[in-house]
Amino acid sequence: MYKYLLTPKSLSAVRSSSLGLLRFRSKFAGSKLWNCSFPARTLIQTLCLHTETEENRHISQSPSHTDRAMKYVLVTGGVVSGLGKGVTASSIGVVLKACGLRVTSIKIDPYLNTDAGTMSPFEHGEVFVLDDGGEVDLDLGNYERFLDVTLTRDNNITTGKIFQSVIEKERRGDYLGKTVQVVPHITDAIKNWIESVAVIPVDGQEGPADVCVIELGGTVGDIESMPFIEALRQLSFSVGHDNFCLVHVSLIPVLGVVGEQKTKPTQHSVRELRALGLTAHLLACRSAQPLLENTKEKLSQFCHVPAANILNIHDVPNIWHVPLLLRNQNAHHAVLKQLNLLSIATPPDLQDWTKMAETFDNLTNSVRIAMVGKYVGLTDSYLSVVKALLHACIACSLKPSIDWIAASDLEDDSAKLTPEAHAAAWETLRNAACVLVPGGFGDRGVRGMILAAKYARENNIPYLGICLGMQISVIEFARSVLGIERANSEEFDAQTSDHVVIFMPEGSTTHMGSTMRLGSRKTLLQTPDCITAKLYGNPQYVDERHRHRYEVNPQVIGALEEKGLKFVGKDETGNRMEILELPSHPFYVGVQFHPEFKSRPRRPSPLFLGFILAATGKLEAYLNIHQNGV
Repeated sequence: MYKYLLTPKSLSAVRSSSLGLLRFRSKFAGSKLWNCSFPARTLIQTLCLHTETEENRHISQSPSHTDRAMKYVLVTGGVVSGLGKGVTASSIGVVLKACGLRVTSIKIDPYLNTDAGTMSPFEHGEVFVLDDGGEVDLDLGNYERFLDVTLTRDNNITTGKIFQSVIEKERRGDYLGKTVQVVPHITDAIKNWIESVAVIPVDGQEGPADVCVIELGGTVGDIESMPFIEALRQLSFSVGHDNFCLVHVSLIPVLGVVGEQKTKPTQHSVRELRALGLTAHLLACRSAQPLLENTKEKLSQFCHVPAANILNIHDVPNIWHVPLLLRNQNAHHAVLKQLNLLSIATPPDLQDWTKMAETFDNLTNSVRIAMVGKYVGLTDSYLSVVKALLHACIACSLKPSIDWIAASDLEDDSAKLTPEAHAAAWETLRNAACVLVPGGFGDRGVRGMILAAKYARENNIPYLGICLGMQISVIEFARSVLGIERANSEEFDAQTSDHVVIFMPEGSTTHMGSTMRLGSRKTLLQTPDCITAKLYGNPQYVDERHRHRYEVNPQVIGALEEKGLKFVGKDETGNRMEILELPSHPFYVGVQFHPEFKSRPRRPSPLFLGFILAATGKLEAYLNIHQNGV
């Protein structure tokens, strides 16, 4: 690897670049080299830095960024987890972006897993997939949706990644025989990672961002986050006071009996933070109701934070109000002042954001959506799907009313074991305007999903199957229409001879992590007349993110299409099925990819939009208008 990187051609690419580091980084960011181990990427970055000429250093990198040092905003949490640090960090980014600054984000997860790919949705919520195939924490999905950026796998730092990179260096002998320790080797690796990733452009423009918002997962005092706290303490010292701002998110509980807002948990949390060498510049206080003035005064006195820098993030009708809450409390002014950016920032322009939040609040009509899944006990397991439905519904001036149905409750066995749950599940399904079967792994609940797909197909109910949901529709169609009673997926029944869904040939049978077909890939459309092509407005291809290790068996495609199930989207080889449609049905679509990951508040996913339009009987009119260019 290093031999290749040090070839004259590679060095020439660096030296000849008019922007040194930035253009060389851009050249390699989309290549296989960028997916190599972190030390190799660090070497690329080092080469770029050392070959910048004096002329390059004087070139303005972007209209908003010249030679200023990177500014960091660190968001930490205290008292309890689940306070909404991710939404707070995203909202801070939104307000800073509205001030004319370019913003990037980093999420630090202190767990030992290398990434989120092998973690249970019940424990950690959904696994969010990035363009480069990174399987990351769901908070990065919040960052992408709020800030409208495209992050990389390196924007999610885990203890596993840091330890892995340090151990690889130790095995190569990079430490020259020294004793490898948490300080300085682990902490240096964390700082180097943060500083390297912070300058990667994520907004489609050239040059690094102005501000990097870092969210530290967990709560202050967790033993697993100690190396990161120490590294961030060192970072705050090395970059300087004017380049580092710490926002501490904490809970202000109200005891039911007394009814008083209690500040003591936050006081202890801030004291713990200060004992570790970090001082909060702003407090973001989570509470059910707005903070009282005397509560703010007490927090200011005991936490050593100016009262003007104590922000109250109380419960709001929807999370799009959080950036507005911050703006209304002049959070942007406090952050900009701390970072010495007041002279270049503009007043925050959040008109579009305000309109979006208020529009949602004022919606009265709703559409009932049956979500038939495996992990309905924790709605964060399908967070991006829920957000994509929200984006599509708002575009249709509707509120989403999601009916969560545990797939296992629809099964025949449930009628005997839990008859009440079985009856309720079927009643909910029959009352829904549309049916969505999202992704998942394992055979639990599969029979219930098949029954839901069959119900939607036979009763002309709009159906959207995502990843597993597409495979379910293939299995159901093969059983019900083709008469293949034992049709199944190799994942659920390895013994059956009628595999209509098979394990992908290139997949690993020994390792689970990062071995699936991941990331953004092109799907070539086979006909411009299909619903998918019309919704995307592109008759040639769609580009969406994938996460799967099973695929439709190519050997059964002919039989399925002969009976009416059309595969209108295939991969670039033409052998892997990506999109299926049932032309005789108002909206029966299955996709192997995950369209929810690229949905944005102002740009809903075309498939989710079509799904909601079909549920309300407006799809045909929309397509006619869209095709005529009106």
